[in-house]
Amino acid sequence: MPVAEPSASTRERAADALRALERMGTKRNRDGMARYGLVAKHVFGVSVADIQQLAKRYGRDHALALALWVSGWYEARLLAAFVDEPARVTSAQMDRWAREFENWGDCDTVVMHLFDRTPHAWKKVALWSGREPEFVKRAGFALIASLALHDKTAPDAPFAAALRLVAREAHDERNYVKKAVNWALRAVGSRNLALHARAVALATTLAASSEPTPRWIGKDALRQLATPATRKRLERATAGSRRAGSRR
Repeated sequence: MPVAEPSASTRERAADALRALERMGTKRNRDGMARYGLVAKHVFGVSVADIQQLAKRYGRDHALALALWVSGWYEARLLAAFVDEPARVTSAQMDRWAREFENWGDCDTVVMHLFDRTPHAWKKVALWSGREPEFVKRAGFALIASLALHDKTAPDAPFAAALRLVAREAHDERNYVKKAVNWALRAVGSRNLALHARAVALATTLAASSEPTPRWIGKDALRQLATPATRKRLERATAGSRRAGSRR
């Protein structure tokens, strides 16, 4: 479905935002971004912190977010993630934006600040985790990690299923995919004791692999998960939840 033409007021707000981003951009920031693999066709060179401050000026505005995204500017697309309205984001919009991710920065920012708050998030986990394009697949696993961190009320079942996706895709050696798979494994394993046990078991299996990519994913995850500090934190959280439940 084609995106509706923005209204005149939305076009002016988008133009105003682009002018602000252009004024804020610096060569120093552009050079720094390039060093960290944040390469895009159109870049002003604005820090994420400054983009977040700018987002407060515009507030939540779904139409503005769509207009910012189609501008093609990297920072405008990050701003779109901060001003869009999660409840109004459609499944088609998510697929379209995911196909247009240019680097890990726009991928992770959009996922962590917008997509994981939409009603379509879990469906996209299942869909994108099996897709071939590098940043679409990364988005699937970044969604798992973001949901593990942010969705405090979700049951364990979808996260247990997500660990099966981790096991399935742990052989993808592309840098930004394997790092996202590792991120998802660590995030799920840090959620509670039951998921921690499942994640540690999977990480141990991966760490014993003869293939370098799953071996790295498993060993790196175990460096965080298989520590007394992590287990103690989860035990304290579990005990706190039980006490809170008993007072209800």
